[in-house]
Amino acid sequence: MNYRNFEIETFEVGRGLWHARCRRADQRPAVIDGVEFNFLEVGIAWPSLDAALADAQKYVDRMGGRLNITG
Repeated sequence: MNYRNFEIETFEVGRGLWHARCRRADQRPAVIDGVEFNFLEVGIAWPSLDAALADAQKYVDRMGGRLNITG
C-alpha cells in the first residue's frame, strides 16, 4: 500500500501475528539522525492485518518530514 509517499508492507509472522514495515516510495533510504534505513519496522506484532496497517500509517504521520530527509 502507498501512503503519503511511503510503501507500507504488512506480513504475517506466525499465526495471527501481523507486522508492518515501511520504506520511501522512491526506494531511497530514509535518513534519521544521519543513519540510513532501507526499511523501518513499525511497532510490534498486531492481531490483525488492519491493526498493523493502521499503526504503520500512524507512524508515518507521526514521523512526518523527518523520514523524508535524504543523505
